[in-house]
Amino acid sequence: MTFVGRSLRRVEDLRFITGRARYLDDLDPPGLAHAAFARSVHAHARLHAVDARRALASPGVVAVLTGEDLGESVRSLPAGMLEDGVVADAGHPVLARGAVRYVGEPIALVVAESRAAAEDAAELVDCEYEPREPVLDPRTAPDSLVRLHEAGNVLVRWSRSRGDVEAAFAAADRVVSCSFSIPRLVAAPIEPRGALAEYDAEADVLVVHCSAQDPHRPLAQLTHALGRDAVRTRVVVPDVGGAFGSKGAIGPEVVAAAAAAMRLGRPVKWAEDRLENFLAAYQGRGLEADAELAVSAEGRLLGLRARLCADLGAYLYPTTAVPPHTTAMLITGAYAVPAAEVELVGVATTKPPTGPYRGAGRPEAALIVERLVEQAARELEVDPFELRRSNFVPRDAFPYETALGWVYDSGDFERCLDTALELLDVERAREEREWARAEGRVAGLGVGMVIERCGGDWESARVAVEPDGPVVVWTGSSPHGQGHETTFSQIAADELGMEPEEIELRWGDSGEVPAGVGTFASRSVAMGGSALVHAARSLRERALPHAARLLSAPEVDVTWEGGAFVADGRRVGLREVAAAAGRLEADSRFESPLLFSSGAYAAAVEIERSTGRLHVLRLAAADDPGRVVNPLLAEGQVLGAVAQGLGQSLVEEAVYDENGQLRTASFADYKLLTAAEVPPLASTFVETPSPHNPLGAKGVGEAGAIGMPAALANAVADALAAEGIAGLDPPFTEEKLWRALTRRED
Repeated sequence: MTFVGRSLRRVEDLRFITGRARYLDDLDPPGLAHAAFARSVHAHARLHAVDARRALASPGVVAVLTGEDLGESVRSLPAGMLEDGVVADAGHPVLARGAVRYVGEPIALVVAESRAAAEDAAELVDCEYEPREPVLDPRTAPDSLVRLHEAGNVLVRWSRSRGDVEAAFAAADRVVSCSFSIPRLVAAPIEPRGALAEYDAEADVLVVHCSAQDPHRPLAQLTHALGRDAVRTRVVVPDVGGAFGSKGAIGPEVVAAAAAAMRLGRPVKWAEDRLENFLAAYQGRGLEADAELAVSAEGRLLGLRARLCADLGAYLYPTTAVPPHTTAMLITGAYAVPAAEVELVGVATTKPPTGPYRGAGRPEAALIVERLVEQAARELEVDPFELRRSNFVPRDAFPYETALGWVYDSGDFERCLDTALELLDVERAREEREWARAEGRVAGLGVGMVIERCGGDWESARVAVEPDGPVVVWTGSSPHGQGHETTFSQIAADELGMEPEEIELRWGDSGEVPAGVGTFASRSVAMGGSALVHAARSLRERALPHAARLLSAPEVDVTWEGGAFVADGRRVGLREVAAAAGRLEADSRFESPLLFSSGAYAAAVEIERSTGRLHVLRLAAADDPGRVVNPLLAEGQVLGAVAQGLGQSLVEEAVYDENGQLRTASFADYKLLTAAEVPPLASTFVETPSPHNPLGAKGVGEAGAIGMPAALANAVADALAAEGIAGLDPPFTEEKLWRALTRRED
């Protein structure tokens, strides 16, 4: 390969840094009207009436739509499904009718000639509420007398047990128990959500531009809610300013804007502001867990059992159940645990729904199992790194089926750990920790292993070579910061014998690109890139007869070498073939089982005893994403994910008061780390190619958000254990650590 494996700079960056990108709010078609929403001010209330008369009389207002106006013509968003599990029919309503169940829930849509006019009028929508008690604690929600849905407060049930769990715990010399509370997080993409809907009544064609992670999942959700034929509905995704999982499902606002455009016969745009994003966009994490690990006296991990209680929020999106299910399935991590039992209960609370956020269940699983293993090492008084090594899935055991049934395709967990510790300079770090403790300082070391579920399912691609035009690649994957235009051009260039600059990538338009699954779960290169490889090779097969004629050789004597068809020392490229034969085109649908990346993260920390401030002294990461297409871009993914993992560990938490009001509803209260607060990271890649795709790729986009929280939690636990203090839950804020170190509870 000429280009795959090379660190090429991102070709798309010039468009972004020179202001030529086209985001949702840059779109301004003729006749555009603007939408704003009247939203619930209560976490839970009966909604007796919605009076829009004052809003309708406000200057510039075109229309106001309520849940009663939409009636039965618009359905709730689909709630999704879960294999072997029970998922309640609790999809998010488009506009509230009869009840509201979280602060910020959309009640009415106001359409006006300007955004300011729409926002002013939205404040004039009068709602008659009967406040009810909120449901905030997921642990008590199942038995609460306050029922948020007719079927109760349990929206998801799933369980699985493999191996002889009872025997494992009966044989254990020690049972290590831990409880965990993993807080909700706000995804906070640079560009909040938004949609622009246009309707051609004569042709009955609805076009919705939306800031999303791909076009086809929003298309399916939109057509479900509106009861429309997908053939007459089109979703277009423009440039997207970040998502981190939070734009994988459309919000009810997108459906409402589309319904308004169809009724009014003019374009309607909704561009979410930052407050709305905090209040109403779906959030990540939110998990309570109790877990036990059965261990022999020799340090063998015999069995694991856990009960997970997921705070799902008021309603279900199609992807809401996915993260906690992923947590459950990955609960054994990188370890050859022969028996495991997990029970998952997902409950309704009076908060916005949850959904995938960078890592989507994997960080929770890593935190749980890595804290258990670290605690086991502490109780057995053995080296925590050696305990891990002796229990890893062996490098010669792949493909390896875990106790809960997922099959790891490739990996070398011990090599990842050794590499991360070498990058950290662990012996020096241990010496410095002991020096610090001897001087009365609070210092610790920790590691966190990564198992990242990637890929799976299917993806599509189409390739066309014109005689004198660009080589066009259409992909079902859709970028929102990952660098698809660069990496996909590298793959296509190698397969087609071109330069990357000759490749034009197209995505994001359901009316143009082939049907696809989309971009999430670090699947783009492994799935979309592999579909591209197959499409390119199919195109070469179609070109072969034409190349043979040009070379005056039998087809069996023509080979593809060095980016050209070759026979008897003569060469002809695809451009020449297209010039003679006309346009060449081929498409592909690539399918694959799940893929599993892995890695190890290590951290050295020190906590100021007088203030509780946590100093991250050194960080190291060794990731195995399979084959790396572009190391520079992969490194950028690791750095970005590490920054988010640090933020989750140190400062981020969505906090609700006793009335269900979000106390962290702006960046004044919800803190994000700046670049100045992210310490240097030593990182590298350990490549064990996947056998399931032609690139050997797996994925790397979420690894830092998975491994860093576990490594930091173990480093903090190590520091506090030396002080006789039990481990804490993240985030490790200065106040929390100060209170722990000073034994303050007031």
